[in-house]
Amino acid sequence: MNKLLQINSVVNSGSTGRIAEEIGQAAIAAGLKSYIAYGRNDRPSQSKLIKIGNDWDIKMHGLQTRLFDKHGLGSRSATKELIGKIKEISPDIIHLHNIHGYYINIEILFNYLRNTNIPVVWTFHDCWPITGHCSYFTFVGCEKWKKKCYNCPQKTSYPASWLVDRSEKNFHLKKELFTSLPKLTLVPVSNWLSGILKESHLQGFPIKLIHNGINTDVFNPSFSSDFRTKHSLENKFILLGVASVWSPRKGLKDFIELSKHLNSDYQIVLVGLSRKQIEQLPDNILGIERTESVEELAELYASCDVYVNPTYEDNFPTTNLESLACGTPVITYKTGGSPEAIDEFTGIVVEQGNIGKLIDAFEMVKNKGKQYYSDACVNRAHRLYKKEDRYQEYIDLYDSLL
Repeated sequence: MNKLLQINSVVNSGSTGRIAEEIGQAAIAAGLKSYIAYGRNDRPSQSKLIKIGNDWDIKMHGLQTRLFDKHGLGSRSATKELIGKIKEISPDIIHLHNIHGYYINIEILFNYLRNTNIPVVWTFHDCWPITGHCSYFTFVGCEKWKKKCYNCPQKTSYPASWLVDRSEKNFHLKKELFTSLPKLTLVPVSNWLSGILKESHLQGFPIKLIHNGINTDVFNPSFSSDFRTKHSLENKFILLGVASVWSPRKGLKDFIELSKHLNSDYQIVLVGLSRKQIEQLPDNILGIERTESVEELAELYASCDVYVNPTYEDNFPTTNLESLACGTPVITYKTGGSPEAIDEFTGIVVEQGNIGKLIDAFEMVKNKGKQYYSDACVNRAHRLYKKEDRYQEYIDLYDSLL
C-alpha cells in the first residue's frame, strides 16, 4: 500500500486544512495510507495525524520572526523530530501545502527532501514561497519577487517583522532551497497563480493546475434555516461576507463604507470576526465570530441573498465556491483568481474599491432575485468544483509520479 504524507499548518480547519483533509479522504478511498503532519489547531481527521512541535515552539518561532524576520527558520527541534517520523513512515509521496505559519523549519525540511528520492507535490495556496517576506504582493503593487526582494514594503505585515528586514536574504535562501528538489511538481489552484509561478524562480518545474474542491453534500441550497427568524431578518436583503481572518486585504473597511450607503432594506452579515472587531462594527452590520462548523457556514450561505467578497489579494477563495454550491450568487472584486470561480450567470465582478459599482451590483441581483441565479450557481459548483472530481486529479497525479 502506497503512503501519502501531507504537510500543512493546520488540519481540517479553515480552507487549506479542509482541503488537506479531503485530499486525505480521497487518497484513502483510492487505497493509499494517508498521513497529515500539521502545526496547530487540533481537529479530528480520517488520516493519521502527526503534530509538529508544540505551542512553545510556535511562540518562539513567532518571536524570531518578529525580531529578526526569520520566518520559516525557527522550529528546529520540532522539524528534526518530524524528519525522524517521516523516515519511520517512509512515504511514497510527500504533498506540501502551507509551510509558513510558525511551525516548521524550511532549511531542515528541504535539505532532507533534496536527499531523498521521494516525489514532492506542492499546492500553492498563496505566494509566500516565491517572495522574501510576504504571502501576497498585489495589494501594494510590488513586483520585486520577479528578480530579487529587498526593502520589503510589507515588512510589518504577515509574517510581521518589527525590526529587521531580511527580505533579500530570505529571497535568495528560498530560491536556493525550493529549486533544489529533484522531483517537485507545483500545483497552483488558480490560473492567476499559475501565471505568477511561470514568472518566478520556480518557473522551471512542472506545473499542474488543480482548482480547489468543496463538499457539495454539505454545501447545498436545501438547508431549512432559522437564521433569518433568529435575527429578525425575514424581509431583509442579506449581504454575506466570510473570512478566516478579517485583515485589511479582505475588505472589512469596504463593508463598513458600504454600510453608510445602504438603506434599511439591506443587512450586512460578516462571519469570522474577532470579538474586538464585532464591538467596533456600526449598528447596521451583524458580526459573527469564526466557526469551524461547515454546516453552520452552509446555513449562512443558503440564507443570504448574495455573497460579497471584496478581497484585495487572493488566490482562489473556497468561500466563493461554497456560496455557489448553496445557490447563492457571488459578487467579488477583480482580484487574483477570485473572478475565475464565477461567470455572467452566477455573479458579478467589480473593480477593486468601487463602492458605487458594488451597490449597482447588489441592486442588479436584488431586482432579478436570487432565484434567477440559483440553479446556475449550483450547476457550476457541481460541474467544476465537486471535491470528488477535483481531488481525483491529485490521485491521478500521484499515480503518474509513482
